[in-house]
Amino acid sequence: MSTQSDHSPTDPSAAAAETFPPLVDEAIILTGPTAAGKSAVAMELAERIGGEILSLDSIAVYRGMDIGTAKPSPEERQRLPHHLLDLVEPNEEFSVACYLREAHRIVAELKQAGTPAIFVGGTPMFLKGVLRGFDPGPPADWEFRRSVEEDVRRYGVDALRERLIQVDPLAAHRIGPQDTRRMIRALEVKRHTGQPISHQQTQFDRHQKPADCNVYCLAWPRPQLHQRINQRVHKMFAAGLLDEVRKLVTTYGGLSRTASQAVGYREVLQWLKESGDKEVLIEEVSAHTRQLARRQETWFRSFHEVSSIDVADPLETSEVVDKIVQAMGTAQKTITALQ
Repeated sequence: MSTQSDHSPTDPSAAAAETFPPLVDEAIILTGPTAAGKSAVAMELAERIGGEILSLDSIAVYRGMDIGTAKPSPEERQRLPHHLLDLVEPNEEFSVACYLREAHRIVAELKQAGTPAIFVGGTPMFLKGVLRGFDPGPPADWEFRRSVEEDVRRYGVDALRERLIQVDPLAAHRIGPQDTRRMIRALEVKRHTGQPISHQQTQFDRHQKPADCNVYCLAWPRPQLHQRINQRVHKMFAAGLLDEVRKLVTTYGGLSRTASQAVGYREVLQWLKESGDKEVLIEEVSAHTRQLARRQETWFRSFHEVSSIDVADPLETSEVVDKIVQAMGTAQKTITALQ
């Protein structure tokens, strides 16, 4: 398990000093793109095997960000324990390390109680940390970051990329050309450790065969998934997403960088400043959510641990759970071993 500390499990300074081994041998993991129906399947699976659910969503950790994250309702939470939700205020930053610190604590408690832990969600970096472990590297150097951000404003993102190519060409190849946050972090790690971040990230870059673990991904035909995404976005707006974002802005003044960039929230925040056409906004959120789903699917294909579970409309959760339980029965890592 991770190093013990007297700090709060969500304390960034504490989490940044810890290294987190994989949790893939300690849990069942259900993932898939947004709007895939993961929550409904997980609820039935948890009830069938006596497990509890751990959210694998980087935005659901924020209090008050409920509609845009499709959080389980109060009735669903009463019906079955859910963990790793509502951990921090939406104007606070929350890192992968903070998430894993809390995840390790909860998994240990559930294991001691003989209760299977079921991770459910689609945030790729959180999923990678659960599957393969995580070394957060040195703590943030905010003065250095501000200096580099000023250079980006003056000289552009292409100059930042060229700078990264000089010190860590492998990281420059892996990081998207517009992902300034990750490029700056790569420069920061090289500055403070003398080692490229691409070298350090290989510490836990190992994977198991699908038959050796319980990691399942709901795989949809693309047209059906897009239809489900469009329907979900319309339901979110009907449920009051605009009012939810207005309340967040009024209460907190602004959201953290991570929270404000979440698909759905980012577009609404901009729309509130401009007061444009609501139907155009809804279509924009739908389009960006479809793009997010494609990026998620690309990530999932890179995780060799994952076993795909083909699904289609109408989604019959009982049948999907049957498939997962059957797969778990043939996997070397059985349900009993997780208790």
